[in-house]
Amino acid sequence: MARAGLSPDAIVDLALQIIDEEGPAGVTLSAVAGRAGVATPSLYKHVRNLAEVNTLVSIRVMDELADRARELVLGLSGAEALHAFMNVWREYVRSNPGRYAAMIQAAQPELAEAGGRLVDILLALLRGYGLEGADAIHAARCVRSAVHGFAVLEAAGGFGLPVDLDDSYEQLKRMIISGLPKTDRPHV
Repeated sequence: MARAGLSPDAIVDLALQIIDEEGPAGVTLSAVAGRAGVATPSLYKHVRNLAEVNTLVSIRVMDELADRARELVLGLSGAEALHAFMNVWREYVRSNPGRYAAMIQAAQPELAEAGGRLVDILLALLRGYGLEGADAIHAARCVRSAVHGFAVLEAAGGFGLPVDLDDSYEQLKRMIISGLPKTDRPHV
């Protein structure tokens, strides 16, 4: 890639190539510059530092996940929508373990918009259960924790017992969905 082709988006593309091939630890400014065919200082015209690259990578990963989730849950409601949402999250981690591992999990102002897109999808699904406000936030945290935990453990090879993982995940989804607080509002 020629120097003229550098931009923050191009740098993220290069960082994602490295992540996909080597994992998140392979991303350094030197490695990105090497992929771009430029000296490391040339990157500073487009990004401040490696922390900004990591933030931009996180935004891209969150956007990819949110786009896939929105696509798959569109037109669904209730348990069917939550099942689909939880499936797309797991499948993203399974298909892109390095990208998911590179995603910054801590709440940061720079990530609020991208993270908010994913959270908004989940909160919209939970409204179908009559959950709003703090109840919806609690439920969203539970869903996120369950899916994230299962998918990360699975991607790391953390389940060694000889029982089908898909069956385990189906049970996890049923437990989470059946455990949602009951409200006096009808389900949509």
